[in-house]
This record gives sequence, structure tokens and C-alpha cells, in this order.
Amino acid sequence: MCTRPTVLLTGLAALTALLLAWPGVVPNQVGRVGSLLEVFLPWLGLAVVVLFGLALLFRSSVALIALLLPVAAWTQQFGGLLLPDPGPGPRELVVVQHNVSDVNPDPADTARALADADPDLIALQELVPAALPVYEEVLAARFPHHVVRGTVGLWSRYPIDGARPLDIRPEGITESWNRGLRAVVATPHGDIAAYVAHLPSVRVRPSGFDSAWRDESAGLLGRAVAAERVRAVVLLGDLNGTVDDRGLDPLVSRLHTAERGFAFSFPAAVPLARIDQVMARSATVRHVRTLPATGSDHLPIAARIALER
Repeated sequence: MCTRPTVLLTGLAALTALLLAWPGVVPNQVGRVGSLLEVFLPWLGLAVVVLFGLALLFRSSVALIALLLPVAAWTQQFGGLLLPDPGPGPRELVVVQHNVSDVNPDPADTARALADADPDLIALQELVPAALPVYEEVLAARFPHHVVRGTVGLWSRYPIDGARPLDIRPEGITESWNRGLRAVVATPHGDIAAYVAHLPSVRVRPSGFDSAWRDESAGLLGRAVAAERVRAVVLLGDLNGTVDDRGLDPLVSRLHTAERGFAFSFPAAVPLARIDQVMARSATVRHVRTLPATGSDHLPIAARIALER
């Protein structure tokens, strides 16, 4: 006969497995609770550790067996991200994505740190007028091509053409707001359409998870990507959301996300989530990793992208 602790622990194990495998069962209608869960979904694996300890404490073999369910669900969802970097391959680009912070105390050191990762492309957000000349000067020698629109910019080893701003401003924002750009980069492996974006911030309030503007902006960006006529697309940005967050479905449903690497990028002091993203179409984001901290509240991330033939 099962004891009360065994029934409780078994039920919690089943619930954890359900949330890991189908987080969409948590509705978003009230307070966007579903999105909030999805932001921290990988950390739900810690519940397994707690339940394992309690199962040992109560000597419940049934509960221990039940824990195989959330372990399997977590492995299915995130196990692939733990695999090692497969190493460089042909037709690859290395890209760096970083929200440099509009209050960064040392933009020159930040620029040097990003360049030291030896990327082909660097995408930056929160570029302010006072710091922009510093980034341009430090990056000029190694990245002779660049374009800036509003507070976002793209630096490249290769020629850039067709640069234009992207209108991803939600209707509720009335002030001057330009946080997206699109450009074509002529790489040795063919042209790619490079998108750089900074979606609106989200907030956790007493009323719930406030992501309405972010979700609206993601929808606008998703439609722009869907209409893109260049076959290969690379999106780099501070999207203020994880790839598991349903608010980013307009992008995740159209683009490939990283196959390997967690690369939690925010907050820099105690990284809990990767809200800085690299996604691609007609290309594979093979691996993503964080770079050392700069003067920003975000960690930079670097990714290797394999372009299709």
C-alpha cells in the first residue's frame, strides 16, 4: 500500500514531467503565466533533484521510479543542448550577439572583447550616440563594413548592402523608437539576409508576466522574416525571451534555433536565461556559447552557423 508521501511525490513527479513535455497546458490568458514558466523551463529540472532527495528520505521506491518520467522529459527537451561542440565545419560563419547596455562604462573594452572572439559578424543593441563612435573606431580595422539604424548595429568582415530599418515598434509606443535593421551580407558562401533586433523588455508585475509589447514586436519581426526573399537568413538580437517562450513563436516557428549549448546570457551577474538569440533559415545554428562578461548587464553570445549549399 502506498503511503501518503509516496502518493504526493509520485504526483509531483508526474506533474513535473507534464510541464516539461507540454508547457503549453499552462494557459497564457491570465498574467501570461505560461510564458513565465517557459522562460525558466530548463530550471524545472531542479525539481527532480528535490524530489529525488525526498524520495530517498521517505525510502519510496515507487517515487524513485516515477522520477524517471521528468528525467526523460527533461532529457528529451534539453539533453541535446548538453552535447559538446561538434567543432568547425565547412561553409560556416561565426557570429556574436550582444546587448552592450546604454550605460556601459567602457565601450572600448567591450568592443575589443567582442572582436577577440574572431567572428565574421557582430550584432549590437543599445547603441547610444555617445558610445557609437567608440565602437566604430575600435571595430573598424577588423570589421570594415558596418551599418547602424537607431540603437542597433551590424559589423561585418564582408560587404553589406541593402541596409534598411525594420519597423517592429508596437502600437502602444509613441516616441521615437528604432530597434531593428535588415541588411544583406555578401559572405564567401553566398548572400545572407542579416536581421538585428531588440524587442521590448518584459516585466514581472503583481498582475503577472507583462510581455504584450514584446509579443507584438515578435509578430512584426516574424512577418518581416517570412517575407524575406533572400534564401538564407540570420537573426541576431536581444529578443527578451527564450526559445521556449510561446511569445516568440512567430520567430521560432520560422527559424532554426541552436542545436547545442545553453548559453544563459541574462542577467550577467547570475545568468538564468538566454534572452539573446541567434536563429537562422536555410542554415543551422550548430553551437552557441557565452563570452566573458563586459560592462553590460547581458553576457555576449557567440554562435557557429553552417550555411546550406
